[in-house]
Amino acid sequence: MKASIDRSGCIGCGLCVNICPAVFRFADDGKAEVYADPVPAGQQANAVSAQEGCPVSVIEVSG
Repeated sequence: MKASIDRSGCIGCGLCVNICPAVFRFADDGKAEVYADPVPAGQQANAVSAQEGCPVSVIEVSG
């Protein structure tokens, strides 16, 4: 499973970082980034929850 973020639309709310810190973190610019590729075993459901909860719909989890 792979996760990605359209960082140009990220508002830095932190929801994804809070829901799935094993996959998402804040970059130096204050926006979220994916740092675990592929999504680690056992974190797929959290990654999908982050995608579903993103208020600006910039997260995609697939595979």
